[in-house]
Amino acid sequence: MTSTQTRQELTKEFQGIKYILTSGMRSKLLLTIYEHPKNLDDLRTELEKPSATILHGLKELETNNLIRKVNKYYELTSNGYLITTNMVKLIENWYSVNKSKLFWNNHDLSDIPEDVLKNIYLLKDARYVNSTTSDLSNAFNAYIKLISRAKQLKIMLPIYSENHFKHLIQILNKKQFKSLELVINEEIRDAMQKNDYLSKSILENEKVKIKCISRKIRIFLTFSEEFASLTLFFKDGHYDDSQILIAHDKNSIKWAVNLYSYF
Repeated sequence: MTSTQTRQELTKEFQGIKYILTSGMRSKLLLTIYEHPKNLDDLRTELEKPSATILHGLKELETNNLIRKVNKYYELTSNGYLITTNMVKLIENWYSVNKSKLFWNNHDLSDIPEDVLKNIYLLKDARYVNSTTSDLSNAFNAYIKLISRAKQLKIMLPIYSENHFKHLIQILNKKQFKSLELVINEEIRDAMQKNDYLSKSILENEKVKIKCISRKIRIFLTFSEEFASLTLFFKDGHYDDSQILIAHDKNSIKWAVNLYSYF
């Protein structure tokens, strides 16, 4: 299919999406029935709308093969289920981005793969932490507090930072800490090798596994079984340690694993 044909098909499909999203009743009906089949009384109670309004919306959705009536209950067709699933994903993506809009607006996202960005809804429970004029180290301190409790860590480290290395060495020296997997580029590895202390304390540490990549990345990702954190770079190329996303839920950790696996 040519790009022109693709655009034409997308334009055609957009009309279908627009048909649903521009109607509060149609979209609410799909979302309500998405949970499980409902009868008219259920829908009237949940939506707080008169029967005539609800029945009109149901009829439109039936005509478009998005719902069907089985006995007295309305349920989604396969098409309706697929569309509603993606509508839920769109809503959650919107919520996730809007919740941390300062973080996403301020940073360069070009190194985050498109497929990972599409699943930004997985970060909907992440917490945005930023530094302030009265506490310039707020975000960094939140990060150090986070990793200091971990027993295992996986880190994509895009910067050579002796401050970060200092805290990593402290963590590595703890008896209860088990392993660190560190993804760095060749330039950072070479600089660490020239520093005898860093080379011995981190690169040659038996608890550390180094994964070296050739290109520079503009993503600082850290995660364990208990948490995930993300810091990024400004659009001018400078690293920003004043803003961080922190999460402890399984979906956020899943997002971090997917991003890590890509590299």
